[in-house]
Amino acid sequence: MERTTLEVTGMACDGCESTVVEALESLSGVSSATANHEADEVQVEHDTATVNEEAITSTIVDAGYEPAA
Repeated sequence: MERTTLEVTGMACDGCESTVVEALESLSGVSSATANHEADEVQVEHDTATVNEEAITSTIVDAGYEPAA
């Protein structure tokens, strides 16, 4: 398992955090995800053989939020 930490903008509340976490945890290969809107940060524990950073980033964008470049 690997932990990926990304800066994510646009999360303003606990509901935003929940939206991002639920989207990420629906990915096969993600064991857990946490989001912190105050720190603009998302952490994802994942199997690198199944989920790469590009898939994580794409999922965050699809949920309506913007990972920092």
